[in-house]
Parts: sequence; C-alpha cells; structure tokens
Amino acid sequence: MQMPECEELGFGITCIDAAYRHPGMVCFYLLQSGDECAVIETGTSHCVATLQKVLAAKGLTAEQLRYIIPTHVHLDHAGGAGAMMAAFPEAILLVHPRGARHMAEPDRLVASSKDVYGEDAFFRLHGEILPVEASRIREMDDGSSVALAGRTLEFRHTRGHANHHFCIWDAVSRGWFSGDMFGVSYAWCRFRGGDYLLPTTTPTQFDPDAYAQSLQLLASYKPENVYLTHCGQITFTTEKLSLLDRQVRDYADLAGKFRDDLPGLVEALFAYSIDMITGFDPAQDEAELRDKLAFDIDLNAQGLALWQLSHQVGPNGIG
Repeated sequence: MQMPECEELGFGITCIDAAYRHPGMVCFYLLQSGDECAVIETGTSHCVATLQKVLAAKGLTAEQLRYIIPTHVHLDHAGGAGAMMAAFPEAILLVHPRGARHMAEPDRLVASSKDVYGEDAFFRLHGEILPVEASRIREMDDGSSVALAGRTLEFRHTRGHANHHFCIWDAVSRGWFSGDMFGVSYAWCRFRGGDYLLPTTTPTQFDPDAYAQSLQLLASYKPENVYLTHCGQITFTTEKLSLLDRQVRDYADLAGKFRDDLPGLVEALFAYSIDMITGFDPAQDEAELRDKLAFDIDLNAQGLALWQLSHQVGPNGIG
C-alpha cells in the first residue's frame, strides 16, 4: 500500500501532511515505540483516513494506537480529535486541562470557526467535529508524563500562543513537539542562510511575556530537534530561538504603534517580515512573499489587535 505524503524523520517519528488548505501547511506526527504508537496533533477530521493508511502501510493495528495528543485545541491542531477517537476506540486523548471541556463539548469552537469561515467553507476545510467521551480524556498537568512502550513523553504547559497549549518533550529524539510555540517555518522558509521562523500571534490569547518565558523553558531542555506543526522538523539552535523571541517583542511594539489601525498593522507586519526574509535570501520576490505570507500575517495582525485592546497597550507596545 502506498502511504500518503509523509516523511520518516528517524527516532520512530513520521511526519504526515494534513492537507489543510494546501499541502505543506499543517502536519501531524506518528510516534512509534516498540509495539505502541501515538499521534501528536490531529489535523482535521479528513486526516482519519490518512492516518489509517499510514498505520496499515506500517503493519500497525488500530489497537496499537495508545494516545492521541493535540498540543492545543485550535481546530488545525485538534479538529480531527473526535473523529480519530471514534476510529480508534482503544486510544486515550491527552489534552491540556484548559482544553479538555472543548474536546468533550466542541460546540463553542465550531460556532466561532463557522463565524470566520462560513458553514460551507468550514465543513470543506474541517469536516465534522465530533465530541470525545469525557471518560476517554486525560488532562495533562504541567510536568506530567506518559510512557509509550517505555519511552517517556513529558508535557510542559507553554502559554503565549494560547492558554490551553502544551509542548511535548521526547528525550529519545531530544526534541520538542512544539505545536505553535516555536513559530511557523514552511518549506519555502528554509534558506541556505538558515530557517526563517514566523511567530504565531493568532487570536485570541497571545501574550508576549508568556511567549518569551515559554521559549526559555523549551531552551532549558537543550533540545536538538523541534517538530513544528507548521510544518515539519527543524534543528534547534539558540540563534533561531533568539530570532523568534526578538520578532515576538517587535510584533508587540508594532501593535502599540498601530493601535486602532488594523490595515496599518497588517502592512507593517508585511514590511517587517519581508525585510527579515530577504535578510536570509535577497533574491526573494516581494510580491511572491506577500502572497505566501498573507494568511499568517492576517491572523497574526488580528491576534495582536485583540491583545492590545485587552491590555490597553501604549504606543511603545507596553501595557
């Protein structure tokens, strides 16, 4: 059987494309240890068939899937959780305590997303969002862990992008499954001069101070790898962390400068990001970059605008 678009990353980790909006935008991970496996992130309900094909190609059964683990409950990360749990009845859902109720009762998540996309577009993108039985949900406290055939996965709460966000530490790969905490780096962001990481300040719980603290927590483990949901594996370096941290702080400053001017903030983020990217590769075409960045810049600007309103940010970005 031919597997869907995926990449073997070593350490028993397979990166699987979620085909969200377009290939290469969102992925999820199959982690295999001995005769057990776990899925980290779920993509959407459409990803269930993809996962089943990957498991079959690897000779794995549904009963061997022990855990399904969204890093947070935004629908590009957890939208397929209910459908996956229905398809794999032996699995347990591991989730942040603040996200558990949304997995059992996803109505509010669905309603808010439909307001953004419209009902028809929402269904095409996400499929049906199913609730998860409360008895099959395990809330993971900060510092808690589970074993996967003797392989320990540690959960650390990481605020800054969302209050219901955790990252998963895998000592075997010395890697973080980072959700949205270590930013976005698509295939086109990988340059000869290094990997460009775009911050994720999307609505509604962006907090730059918490974001910076979470980045330092990730760095304290001395990781070698980061497994991004957007999109794929990158090598950890302190330079990448510093670049991401600086951008988060600069974003906060821009939010203060363009208070009550969302179009102005969008344009400022475009200019800032394009300047960053052309620092890696001066040959990049500005018009093409605007097209590639548009979706993320728009969401980041919305999140920054909400943050500045809720924290009464001054012109220097400080509340």
